[in-house]
Amino acid sequence: MITDKKEQALLPDDENTAVTDNSTLQNWQRLSPIALIYFIVKFIKGLLSNIIVLLPAIYFSSDSIMENPTLWLPVLIALLCLLLLGTFLSFYFFQYRLNNDTIEIRSGVISKKHLNLPFTRIQNVKLEQPLYYRWFNYTCLELDTAGSAKQEAKVVALKTDFAEQLKAKILATHHQEAETNLEDSSVNNSPLTTEKTLNTRSITDLVIHGLTNNRIWIFLGGLAPFLDDFGNYIVTLFQDFGIDIQQLLTIADKPLWQITLYALTLTFIVISVISLFSVAGSIITFYQYTLTKIDDKYIRRSGLFTKHEVTMRLSRLQMIVQQQDWLDVLLKRINLKFEQINAFLGHSQMDAQSNRIIVPSIKPDECASLIKDVYPENQMGAVNYQPISKRFLLKNLGFKLTPLFLIVVCFFSLVENITPLAGIIPLYVVSAGLIFMRWYRWGYASDDNYTYIRKGLLGVDYYCFPTYKTQQVQFKQSWFLKRHQLCSVNFLLAAGMQPIPYIKARDGLKLANTALYQVESTKKSWM
Repeated sequence: MITDKKEQALLPDDENTAVTDNSTLQNWQRLSPIALIYFIVKFIKGLLSNIIVLLPAIYFSSDSIMENPTLWLPVLIALLCLLLLGTFLSFYFFQYRLNNDTIEIRSGVISKKHLNLPFTRIQNVKLEQPLYYRWFNYTCLELDTAGSAKQEAKVVALKTDFAEQLKAKILATHHQEAETNLEDSSVNNSPLTTEKTLNTRSITDLVIHGLTNNRIWIFLGGLAPFLDDFGNYIVTLFQDFGIDIQQLLTIADKPLWQITLYALTLTFIVISVISLFSVAGSIITFYQYTLTKIDDKYIRRSGLFTKHEVTMRLSRLQMIVQQQDWLDVLLKRINLKFEQINAFLGHSQMDAQSNRIIVPSIKPDECASLIKDVYPENQMGAVNYQPISKRFLLKNLGFKLTPLFLIVVCFFSLVENITPLAGIIPLYVVSAGLIFMRWYRWGYASDDNYTYIRKGLLGVDYYCFPTYKTQQVQFKQSWFLKRHQLCSVNFLLAAGMQPIPYIKARDGLKLANTALYQVESTKKSWM
């Protein structure tokens, strides 16, 4: 029985009616009025996500807006009212109903959409509880299938107890279907009734994750057009406190030790600020992180402001990724990722991130324990990886990078201006080093059950997937590769493509034929 004894908006006729009954929820239901908050916040997030695109227009029109407030103010008010009206209409026209183990959703103001999802087609169930719903005990139920990203559905502003029961009903439907599917031998039907905690993350672990996985440089790159104005603002701000930044940064009349001290101090300040942003993002995303297991399902819960809950069936798992950046290697930490069937290939990276299960900054023994729990027979840490051909270096370093470098050197030599070479030569050396590290890290291996790939630059990443879950194998040979009896093999999985370049042609054919044989001969389901 799945009932909601608290929310009359869900059960308008009889609050004790079960979801599995066809008497009440087969009628179209509207969302609770509190769902308006979700639609408003969704609009604000969409606006903020495009703020980098809008900033130039705002910047260049700011003077005109300030000079003509009577002209622009009514326009801005009218635009705001129009957007609020659109938000209200999106809420008003959103309806759903449950009927015969199927959820139907109607949405859209001008372009109407009608989504019909049988419970048996729903491959993933996620609960998302924003901060503004937590106080009122509401949550959002997000559903997706293994098909198109357009089949994703979200029902917002459900009572938490009701959403949990509906989630349990959907998962139970899958369990019943699996019991009748004799060909799917990968499903574990042991009658476990309680969740087992596999891993938790402390604040210290999240701080380490924020420091070792710093991505704030991408944000700073987007702000590059505005750095000059920001710099002028900083100079003016310090001048108000009696500090002349320009004088401090003038190096003509200062000794070398003082210039070096200033440079190190400024670098330390910038890195510290960037690191604080990254650590804050890590804590917001993974606060109160827990990874649990019940039956054949893994459940990830985390989030400071918005609580996310992702449920993944073991049969849906396509690949595990053991990831280490260079700082992770020094601190002996690992980021472990469980990659699911990716129905979000057309969505943003943030959506894809929320769809996978990530265990951030764990120790090697914790990582090995989790991998053994998922893939007991895997040999990812013990298998002997075969390197790719050195001709990878010949093509990328000898035929591409070095000729380009020599052309640039010759050009500046002919124009008798060798000053730029002081920056070009170190850039060439660094690029050559990165190409070498890419070749050095790249390796592959396989056994009777799994295919393994290793790659990276300064850090190292390991990929492991059951060979029978391969969706497609691509065997590629360019003129250069064929001449040297080499090839590139691409494994296409439901979670994405994994390439192995510059390997011997006979080894590539063996990998491809083995994968195709396992796909055809195994009776296990890939999802």
